[in-house]
Amino acid sequence: MVGDVIDEYRLPAGVFDEMMDTGGRVRSQYHDVASVLAQMGDTDLIERSDRLASAFRDQGVTFDLDGEERPFPLDVVPRVFAAAEWAMVEEGLSQRVRALEAFLADVYGQGRILDAEVIPRRLVTSSPGFLRPAHGVDPPNGVRVHVAGIDIIRDEYGRLCVLEDNLRCPSGVSYVLANRRAMARVLPELFTGRSIGPVSDYPARLVAALRAAAPRGISDPTVVVLTPGVFNSAFYEHALLARLMGVELVEGRDLICRGSDLFVRTTDGEMPVHVVYRRIDDAFLDPLQFRPESVVGCPGIVNCARAGRVTIANAVGNGVADDKLVYSYVPDMIRFYLDEDPVLDNVETYRLIIESERERAMAAMPELVWKRVDGSGGKDLVIGPTTPATELVRLKAEVEADPRAWIAQRLVRFSTAPTWTGDGLNPRHVDLRPFAVNDGERVWVMPGGLTRVALSEGGLVVNSSQGGGSKDTWVVGGVVPTPAGRPPAALVERMQGPPMQRGPMSGGAQQQQQQ
Repeated sequence: MVGDVIDEYRLPAGVFDEMMDTGGRVRSQYHDVASVLAQMGDTDLIERSDRLASAFRDQGVTFDLDGEERPFPLDVVPRVFAAAEWAMVEEGLSQRVRALEAFLADVYGQGRILDAEVIPRRLVTSSPGFLRPAHGVDPPNGVRVHVAGIDIIRDEYGRLCVLEDNLRCPSGVSYVLANRRAMARVLPELFTGRSIGPVSDYPARLVAALRAAAPRGISDPTVVVLTPGVFNSAFYEHALLARLMGVELVEGRDLICRGSDLFVRTTDGEMPVHVVYRRIDDAFLDPLQFRPESVVGCPGIVNCARAGRVTIANAVGNGVADDKLVYSYVPDMIRFYLDEDPVLDNVETYRLIIESERERAMAAMPELVWKRVDGSGGKDLVIGPTTPATELVRLKAEVEADPRAWIAQRLVRFSTAPTWTGDGLNPRHVDLRPFAVNDGERVWVMPGGLTRVALSEGGLVVNSSQGGGSKDTWVVGGVVPTPAGRPPAALVERMQGPPMQRGPMSGGAQQQQQQ
């Protein structure tokens, strides 16, 4: 059964829609959702949408937009994947993380891929994310990517492609957890009788992976979450993950290095710390190694990691793999390290350091998307078809002056999904950030992820910092939850209590937030 709210949904031309095929038929994985939505009607959907916003506001699930804290927009319509398709996503992400792990170990070690000239050495060493202090930091269990958030889009032909990699401090998983709780409370009828992959295992999976990364000889490691402080735009996530994992939430001023050991100051005195899940960018992590003016990091923590006395997760120096030019070589990494063909393709990318590719890209400048190799959050993004000619002239001069700082990509019109806009369901472009956790034995991919949606009609920038929203992401049909690693009993007992929190910080935290 479908009703007006579904009947009136109109597909955009030349775009793959997640719910409907080109013949206007609802895709099988959406049948149940479409039926429930149709029975609700406009009035009920408006009321449910308002309740979702209120739930987020009451829980403090907010983000910073232009200096104002706002509830993170959550759409009433979930995004739905069939289990069979999600199996391909899991396989592709696991493969990609394994190849990137091998790459990071290699470039900060022997450099085999550079010697083989699969990737130009100069390209790697000139990357803003390549950090020489990371050389010689050998993680105890060989894991540098404990958490990966890899952005995926579906193109006009229905193919799932990787848009970019996030291996430093990938954020957004708190919204995944909050989205599912809010949807289950406000729209319970959508869940009735459906097998939906659980996302609640994530904190247990993460803390198990962090404990597995403890220095050798430590049987009961102490794990902490390191935050820049309450002024950071992702502080909600830091506090939530610390609470759900049953570990302490600390700031840099709570930590102290003595020799090659790390300690946290508590009311009972100093306690040793073995694993630091840091949510601080490399540049601010250790003022002895990076920016000396940083007040949010911990002096000496990198030397503790180099001595093998503490594990930093994710590892220092992972940013070289987030470089958007290095991204273009990940398929080559997969073939080099794993001897496999990529399961998930990249978006077609021009390597502007190569003169012939730069000339072709320049000739098609108004048709392409231009990105800085170290850009994030939708910033430093130029969409050729919507950019004035005068701006393109300025961009051309910038690219020609420093081609290493930019890439160009084919303009992909992301797939659309039905989104409640206040006056009905309308197609809006979406992407997906699934999260993978690596414990050294296997790469586990959470069944679901953060679907981000561009709320403006025709908009392609989905980032919350640019006004985007989100959807609960479901994997349905044949989903069998696998056992998650559990924290030790002592941590389980603490899960109900709040994490340790500090008061407002000085300007260093604000400085970190702006990076």
